[in-house]
Amino acid sequence: MIDKGKNIIVVDAKISSGHSSKLTGFRLLALLTAGLSLGAFTLDWIAGRSPFSGMAMTLPLVICTLITAALGLWVVPLLRSLKLGQIIREDGPQTHLKKAGTPTMGGVFVVPVAVAIALLWSGSIATTQDLVQVLVVSLVTLAYAGIGWLDDWQIIRRCSNKGISPRLKLALQIGVGLVFCSWLAWNNPVGITNIILPFGVVFSIGLLFWPLVMFVLLAETNATNLTDGVDGLAAGTGAIALLGLGAVIAPTSPGLMIFCACLSGSYLGFVCHNHNPAKVFMGDTGSLALGGALATVGILTQNLWCLFILSGLFFVECLSVILQVSYFKYTKKKYGEGKRILRMSPFHNHLELSGWSETKIVGVFYIINGILACLCCALHTGI
Repeated sequence: MIDKGKNIIVVDAKISSGHSSKLTGFRLLALLTAGLSLGAFTLDWIAGRSPFSGMAMTLPLVICTLITAALGLWVVPLLRSLKLGQIIREDGPQTHLKKAGTPTMGGVFVVPVAVAIALLWSGSIATTQDLVQVLVVSLVTLAYAGIGWLDDWQIIRRCSNKGISPRLKLALQIGVGLVFCSWLAWNNPVGITNIILPFGVVFSIGLLFWPLVMFVLLAETNATNLTDGVDGLAAGTGAIALLGLGAVIAPTSPGLMIFCACLSGSYLGFVCHNHNPAKVFMGDTGSLALGGALATVGILTQNLWCLFILSGLFFVECLSVILQVSYFKYTKKKYGEGKRILRMSPFHNHLELSGWSETKIVGVFYIINGILACLCCALHTGI
């Protein structure tokens, strides 16, 4: 009896100790919320803006977070009642199979909230030119959200993890990019073919800017789409990247700064429902819109180098897929049997199969993206 009692005490102690030190999805949400709020407040304070004024990032960030989080309390059960459940791919990590049926297409309440508030907010503080840019960025973001919605809908309708064909999806993405490029060419903003490098260095690339625009749009939207594979990962890292980009462009584009702060807040509000264990997924509706927004703002403000830094994690995720597929095809053609570099791509799946928990992956990615955002702001301001 004494030994059993000791065993019980030991087991209870282990359970208690393990529980107290466990990194949960809710704790990650709390850390992300604190980090973004404190970051926005600090950036506003350094820039000499009152954090709760209409010209600051803190207030739109907080408002969009609260509205999206509150709206999710109604929309998530609605998506579940409509049986808009996610179809999990069978060749993915086996631990993800238990997520089958979780409502998806959550981007339908994330993106519209941010766009609507950003347009209303910018209308009262931005110049006409700045407001036009906010409108264009909003339309491009909604267009990519529409492509994602079509893909999500086909997945649900067919009860398969394959939505619209890759060719159609790529064609639609290119189509939106061409319309955006046409507007740029017609509007011809002064210095649009320039790229702002670290420490304020301006570099002009001339006609090469146009194919670069298409590449950035396609790369960014697909990279954020590939990153959306673990609870809270894409939405949280996207919120960090958006806030960092907003801070960089604040001195020259206050309207677009407000847009970034609003969208950052909406994705933060979405993480309230998407943190592990997720009650809803944002689907391609939210992930393609995220990439489209980041790319368009970076292009319009000539901050592609800064965008590249902020999107470092998205780039690694995308590159891991390209390398995995390319190496598999090469080895299969040369040796008759395909070989893999990673256990599974994208990279977050490789980490998961290597023994990392979802919350550890998300936590590490949040920290890395936060460091990249700080680095981007430091390089831009020259401090």
